[in-house]
Amino acid sequence: MNQHIPTLPPADADGSPAPVTPVNARRGTPVWKQLLLCIVVLGLAFAGWYWFYPGAPQMLAQNGIVLPIAPPAATTAETPAARGPGQAGPGAGAAGGPPGGGRGGFARATPVVVVQPVGVATINDRLSAVGEGTAARSVSVVTPVAGTLTTLAVAPGEVVSAGTLIAELDSESEQVALDRAQLALREAEAALTRSQELRNANAVSVVQLSAAQLAADQARLEVRNAELALERRSIRSPIAGTVGLIQVSQGNLVAAQTAVTTVEDNATIRLDFWVPERYSGAIAIGQPVSVSSVALPGQTFSGVVRAIDNRIDTTSRTLQVQASIDNPDRRIRPGMSLSVTLDFPGDTYTMVDPLSLQWSAEGAYVWTYAEGVVNRASVEIVERNSNGVLVIGEIAEGQQVVTEGVLQLQPGASVRLLDDLAAGAPARPAARS
Repeated sequence: MNQHIPTLPPADADGSPAPVTPVNARRGTPVWKQLLLCIVVLGLAFAGWYWFYPGAPQMLAQNGIVLPIAPPAATTAETPAARGPGQAGPGAGAAGGPPGGGRGGFARATPVVVVQPVGVATINDRLSAVGEGTAARSVSVVTPVAGTLTTLAVAPGEVVSAGTLIAELDSESEQVALDRAQLALREAEAALTRSQELRNANAVSVVQLSAAQLAADQARLEVRNAELALERRSIRSPIAGTVGLIQVSQGNLVAAQTAVTTVEDNATIRLDFWVPERYSGAIAIGQPVSVSSVALPGQTFSGVVRAIDNRIDTTSRTLQVQASIDNPDRRIRPGMSLSVTLDFPGDTYTMVDPLSLQWSAEGAYVWTYAEGVVNRASVEIVERNSNGVLVIGEIAEGQQVVTEGVLQLQPGASVRLLDDLAAGAPARPAARS
């Protein structure tokens, strides 16, 4: 049976075996060649993308890269023969000579775009805030003196006028005191009358007549004091308004200054709300406001600004404002959360479609269209909303801006409108570079 005998590599002069070179290392491509090949492939790929992709120059320009060689926007296979007799294409030689002006005899196609007019929009023209409504006047009706509550003359929710009886306390002792004072007054007045008659007959002195006059005056004061004590047993509303909940029950012994109910004049509602500091110079006394409430859907109330605070709150940077709202049918209840809206002149800006905005190293810009030619106009974005983008720049209301087909555009280039193509309009000549 044959056995394989390994062959040792030849030894060096000193007797040590010579190093073995790997087979892969002897047969592989050098690393520098591999790197060079990769660079060439990437360069060719970039050149092909830049030359044949329509939006490549614009994409590089947006990143601040501008190459000295600009490729054609697009090529077509249209030839003079395809156009027919007498319709030589752009750059074609006379009498069917070789075409010129484009690479390989191809003509540059005119880009097709979609445009939209520039509009206008106003911002900062309306302020919405939330405030709390309170009654124009609110009075807590209390018992001026202690006593037993004998009568409740009103019910919650009842509309009363000023002076309407709300409740009564027991008043028997006060009535007796008034009767006694009135009796004393009659006696004093009778004594004064006798003294005056006697004085006319020189039967009494002047001093006696003065004493009788003083006694009569004192009796009148006692009657007035008794009448006031009796009046305090009747509790009346000091203002016109709506009666709130009754806080006591008939028959209770109540102390002085016990709250019976609350009467609120809600025919007029006072609305307190706060506005941002930037509106402090725009709000004025008498300015109309519009008010609504979630509790009263579909209903709007009108009012006016009645008072403005004299300082800005340093914590919230807001200004307190008070408005009054007519509420004759009392649909708005005091304490309601109310939404208030104020209108201002506002600031007007041009508005464009978001699709028209493009970006470059210098900032935002749009393509403007006029008479078949597009040009670039720089803009500055002010605000975005659901209707469009508000901008400041080199555009005006009614001017046309490109919203579709922007990648193939160059300043001063001729374009065609998509609407014109649909209508069969003749093509405009392409711009010469």
